[in-house]
Amino acid sequence: MPQKLLNFVLLLLLSLSLASKAFAQDWSEEAYISDPRANPYELSLEQFQIARKKGYEHALYYPVEDTGLLLPYAPIKRILEGQVANPLVKWVSKLLRVVSPFQSFDEMEEWLGLKKFPHVSNTQWPKDFPAQRISQQGHRMGLTLMETPSGTGFTLSCAQCHSDTVFGKRILGMSNRFPRANDFFHRGLKITPRISDRIFQWSTEATPEEVEMFRKVKETVKFIDAKKPVQLGLDTSLAQVALSLAKRNLDAYATKIDGRKRPDLLDYQVADSKPAVWWGLKYKNRWLSDGSVVSGNPIFTNIIWNEIGRGADLKVIENWLSKNEDVIKELTTAVFSSTPPPVTDFFPAHWIDLEEAKAGERLFNDHCSKCHGVYEKNWSLPESSQLSLAEQLKTFKVVYPHRTSVVDVGTDPLRHQGMESLTVLNDLEISKANGIWIEPQEGYVPPPLEGIWLRWPYFHNNSAPSLCAVLTRGSERPVRYWARPAEDPNSDFDFRCNGYPQRRPPQGTSREMLYDSRKPGLSRFGHDEGIFLENGKELLSPQEKLQLIQFLQTL
Repeated sequence: MPQKLLNFVLLLLLSLSLASKAFAQDWSEEAYISDPRANPYELSLEQFQIARKKGYEHALYYPVEDTGLLLPYAPIKRILEGQVANPLVKWVSKLLRVVSPFQSFDEMEEWLGLKKFPHVSNTQWPKDFPAQRISQQGHRMGLTLMETPSGTGFTLSCAQCHSDTVFGKRILGMSNRFPRANDFFHRGLKITPRISDRIFQWSTEATPEEVEMFRKVKETVKFIDAKKPVQLGLDTSLAQVALSLAKRNLDAYATKIDGRKRPDLLDYQVADSKPAVWWGLKYKNRWLSDGSVVSGNPIFTNIIWNEIGRGADLKVIENWLSKNEDVIKELTTAVFSSTPPPVTDFFPAHWIDLEEAKAGERLFNDHCSKCHGVYEKNWSLPESSQLSLAEQLKTFKVVYPHRTSVVDVGTDPLRHQGMESLTVLNDLEISKANGIWIEPQEGYVPPPLEGIWLRWPYFHNNSAPSLCAVLTRGSERPVRYWARPAEDPNSDFDFRCNGYPQRRPPQGTSREMLYDSRKPGLSRFGHDEGIFLENGKELLSPQEKLQLIQFLQTL
């Protein structure tokens, strides 16, 4: 073989090897994260930008065409919008315990917690946010319409739990403060089996094809079980996975036999937590708030678990995943490259006192950095005096532990204890083949604190309404507080304490917005002794706590 040709072949093989290595990113518990994996597949700049934008689209529109559960769109829309008049509406509303029937499909989407797409003319259009598909217009972020031989079905996408609106700005990748997907499943499971095909057709004027779609839904829900969160704002998707698996056979593909249910810990134990933000994943090598998923691509894992919670046949999903590696790659790229908007996108930079924030940085490095990492600020650069205040407040480097740790700081243990129910996932062929492994932990991962100012309320169970509460000993934190949407920065947010204001919300606010830390799983205790308390004695003065908050607001 001529030398030039040999060199070309060797170069080609090397390129393919590197590409294969990039695609087969190390998702094992041995992975050493020397730098944040913001570009996990080491794509070129052009490839990265394309993959990220496609990934955001997959997050907005659920990409699994073979998903286990699709609800018939047109019949449900007709009955919600009064195009069909019959007593079924009131009966269903009563069973669902909805105070009054929805007047439109959009009202149902709003109740689910879905946020409207930004207007194209909006100057705050999010970076890399894809334009809304024409086929999906008129619907909110997180709802996906899919065309099937039986007609149009709808389902929920990643954006249902991982997008929110903060003071008018849409943010893809942050926790939805008030998700209702699990509540929706929980209520729907009560009524779907009680509606016959004939009643469904009569009450919705469904076509024979739409009736067939509804029949498939009824067959599928036999293998789904779900729990309503103990508190609005929390999520029970992990419980839905475990409880749904308990209705399947204990073989390598969790085959669906008859839907009879085995007893499970999560039948009675609370294991709720808030949906995670995306922008912390790039720093980690283990997943979930407790770090119990010690290996496996978390995006790939999440798709599998989503589908178990939707009653899917795992051989069908295994086949879909094998044919759609690019979708997983794109979605992973979008999630891992996600970044939070800075506080200065919402409030004037001068609301942060630079010297107070610098003092807070010193306190943070003394008391918090061991667990939460070090955040190197532009104000420390030699040329900082030439930068605007907003630029000085930015972080130019995050040094998070190279291997993700789990620490027990005394916060409510029920969430991490509940992971025992999910260890059955380790026995599935799809988990083994893709390196997914669960080990229940004692404690929680100290999260990277990028965008921490956006993430009120705090702790995995939302038990601290503000950063002031986080820095208050557990026994003195609010026993109850009122949550509210982040609509008006003057009335819905306390900038000084960074979180919910202590005053009562407007009259008529639903009681479901009242958080009560005395409920199971919602304990407000922990994260104080050994951090800012020593033998019960305060280590920080009130002024130092405010300085620390000022620093945290710049992350």
